[in-house]
Amino acid sequence: MTEQFTKTPDWLDWYPNPSKPRFALPQGTVDTHCHVFGPGATFPFAPERKYTPCDAGKDQLFALRDHLGISRNVLVQATCHGADNSAMLDAIDASNGRARGIATVRPDITHDELVQLHNSGIRGVRFNFLKRLVNTSPKDELRTIAHKIAPLGWHIVIYFEGADLEELEAFFAALPTPLVVDHMGRPDTSQPVDGPDFTRFLRFTDKNDVWVKVSCPERLSLTGPPALNGELRPYQDAVPFGRRVIAEFPDRVLWGTDWPHPNLKDHMPDDGLLVDYIPLIAETPDQQHKLLVDNPTRLYWPGDVA
Repeated sequence: MTEQFTKTPDWLDWYPNPSKPRFALPQGTVDTHCHVFGPGATFPFAPERKYTPCDAGKDQLFALRDHLGISRNVLVQATCHGADNSAMLDAIDASNGRARGIATVRPDITHDELVQLHNSGIRGVRFNFLKRLVNTSPKDELRTIAHKIAPLGWHIVIYFEGADLEELEAFFAALPTPLVVDHMGRPDTSQPVDGPDFTRFLRFTDKNDVWVKVSCPERLSLTGPPALNGELRPYQDAVPFGRRVIAEFPDRVLWGTDWPHPNLKDHMPDDGLLVDYIPLIAETPDQQHKLLVDNPTRLYWPGDVA
């Protein structure tokens, strides 16, 4: 019998009719942070999940990709699926080489299982430190995973709150792989961009082999998107943080939509507007091409880099 799932109360579904962006993405643009949810009838959600989402499968993701003018996707395993990567692997398989993946794995995974994941398009794992989303694994287990994936040339995607970096920094710095930080380490946008918390994050990035996703202004902004018919300058309070990261680390920045935007509570972003946010933080064509094409291609499709 097919299992039925009921969405978490007050869950916001993804925006059904995104606008066509005014900003034309360059050929080869990679969305380095997106997810697939189910469909639950085919790929059941994990019993240990902390939320139950709407269905948001590969067909909807690829339709959005084409609508926005994106060339490739990097799918990040959703916490609602736990360590069952089946939905993500199915989407990668259906992408005709246009997708890679970031998996969730357990410490007892074998080398042969990792090689199988690599051959299926996986290029890293994610360590999530947001307690409202997952029960954080003991650091010894995470170290075990890190040492198992390092020989494959994978990286570790880390998701944490900016205020927690001081506690986690030494652990991150000791990991034996490159690191990719989700959403600029979730800075507090009510604080100045040159304040102590974000300065700590920038110095951590500078001292270590760290890449940064300048993504999710809709999660970080306190001002929100512009009013209807307002000036097209969305999520203004997040802009200085994105600009600062891109200016300091132009060769180690990445961008992503975060579709289908799980666990947002106040509004669901128009994905076309998220594309139009890009030139606010990457102000020159050179910055834009590095952010959207050169950097993610070098990280996820290195064979395509001349």
